[in-house]
Amino acid sequence: MHVVNEDYTRVLAVPCDMFIAGYGTTHTNALRLWDAKSPTPIDMGLFSRGDYLKAGEEKAMAEVIAKVLYPEDNHYEGKSLRLRQQYFFVSATVQSIVRKHIQAYGTLTNFHEKNVIQINDTHPTLVIPELMRILMDDAGLDWDTAWHITSNSVAYTNHTVLAEALERWPQTLMETLLPRIWQIICEIARRWQEKVTAYYCGDESKVRNMAVIWDGEVRMANLCIAGGTAVNGVSALHSDILRNDVFRDACSMEPEKFKNVTNGIDHRRWLAEINPGLDKLIRDLTGGDGYLLHPGTELPKLDKFANDKEVLLRLGQIKRANKETFAKYAKKAQGFLINPDAIFDVQVKRLHEYKRQLLSVLHIIHIYHQLQDHPNMDIHPHTFIFGAKAAPGYAVAKRIIRLINSLADQINNDPICKDKLQVFFMENYRVSLAEVLMPASEVSQQISTAGKEASGTGNMKFMMNGALTVGTLDGANVEMHEVLGDENMFLFGLKTEEVKEMRDIGYNPFNLYTRDPNLHRVLDHINNGFRDGVRYDDLVQRLLLGVNGSPADEYMLLADFAAYCAAERRMAETYADQKKWNQMSLHNIARSGIFAADRSIADYAETIWHVPYKK
Repeated sequence: MHVVNEDYTRVLAVPCDMFIAGYGTTHTNALRLWDAKSPTPIDMGLFSRGDYLKAGEEKAMAEVIAKVLYPEDNHYEGKSLRLRQQYFFVSATVQSIVRKHIQAYGTLTNFHEKNVIQINDTHPTLVIPELMRILMDDAGLDWDTAWHITSNSVAYTNHTVLAEALERWPQTLMETLLPRIWQIICEIARRWQEKVTAYYCGDESKVRNMAVIWDGEVRMANLCIAGGTAVNGVSALHSDILRNDVFRDACSMEPEKFKNVTNGIDHRRWLAEINPGLDKLIRDLTGGDGYLLHPGTELPKLDKFANDKEVLLRLGQIKRANKETFAKYAKKAQGFLINPDAIFDVQVKRLHEYKRQLLSVLHIIHIYHQLQDHPNMDIHPHTFIFGAKAAPGYAVAKRIIRLINSLADQINNDPICKDKLQVFFMENYRVSLAEVLMPASEVSQQISTAGKEASGTGNMKFMMNGALTVGTLDGANVEMHEVLGDENMFLFGLKTEEVKEMRDIGYNPFNLYTRDPNLHRVLDHINNGFRDGVRYDDLVQRLLLGVNGSPADEYMLLADFAAYCAAERRMAETYADQKKWNQMSLHNIARSGIFAADRSIADYAETIWHVPYKK
């Protein structure tokens, strides 16, 4: 069969390379980004007749692909643009990889022996049918040969168990926008369904659960599983959830596909570069810069200094200097007057209900009520710092950001809170802001509902910079707990299995509201609003009764409220003993080596890519 495309829109993919130098090597990697241009010039005939918009329509339609990444997609046009984006970036990248491979080897039959394409969540899933298209339509290979190459070239990293991240595309959109890709997906789906049906002896529930195409939708996660050589989660707990819950049937059929590679971050980038004071201390104590390449073996040497008064004093001085630096930054950037003597209690991450920024808000309002009742209460100054961005169409997340700002306005303008309590929301949370904030942070809020966070990397960055974690046993917090123990972090809340059990027996958050006077008062405050005149009764409704078919308090904020407040009290009490605090901080830094990016990449190389890797 010879495939001919007709009536299609041509888009020119223009590579924009950023060169990234390796550390201590002669290698430089190219991070290839793509811009979208139209190869068709403006129609001067239409332009001359005054039809200016029509004359530039094709050019505009091509270039809009790369204008805004992840546009709002709660309407057909948004979905169409997002699918165009995904196919554009995938196709341009695969064509580039294939071209380089042919230049080097002159054939595609050994493509899978020389390349691995790691699918980073489901957004690049179209790489599977696109590589099949290239191998069959352009290279002339038969289906079986093309499938053998493709299924041994692609691996899938799952980054979240949330349903909205396991993308499902409307069949009609795929058919009309990408007809040849749709044909290939149909054949992948048919063969995969035959395999599943045979393995599970026609069990329709299993077939339905694992189908690539079902009920008018294309399920991208199932396509990744069907077309990939490996599936991995990004923390031990997350990978177990994938095996035993999210992809249970697929794992039962092909258990050898399922791996774990815990996330990692770079000490060179997120400690040495952004925290020079701490970098100098580590070099002095470990005898050089060996930790930059071998953090797993060099950083544990810090543990033996836990009773060294001079070391603990230096560590405290470094943190204090970083706090002053951040206070100056915050004043210049947003006009905030942050007290550097206060506890810097930080929660910066994507705004999502499961990450429970709203739980932090409930706790802060509870402290505020205590100060109102007891204005002379002895309390160490406490500054809560938030930073977050919400997805374009995520209305609830945007409401929570508005709520945090309303709360900040109320507290920061109340004389009762002067020199005792502050709340700040940092605009436009981004890497350059994190570079200043993380070295200054003393408390790291990692309080997601147990079983919802895949891993987290912010928790690792805070840990290596000496912040202490207030958190649930979720994501990579579990592995942090394994090396830190209860004594070096502040754990609280329901565990993964307890969350499920509570849901199964019938969780009723309204009962907690009626029984706990502190919680009752906090929710009433949110319901009635703040000094800026904004009420948030809609958020209270979500917590107590649920809306639009979603369960009440879906992410168990009220169930964990009392335990969270208790954990924050333990943290504040520990902070009063600066020797103890700095000892815990030193242990966090010393044991952060397991989260090194080099270790993570070595795990990928060994368990998924099957290539030699020099550690």
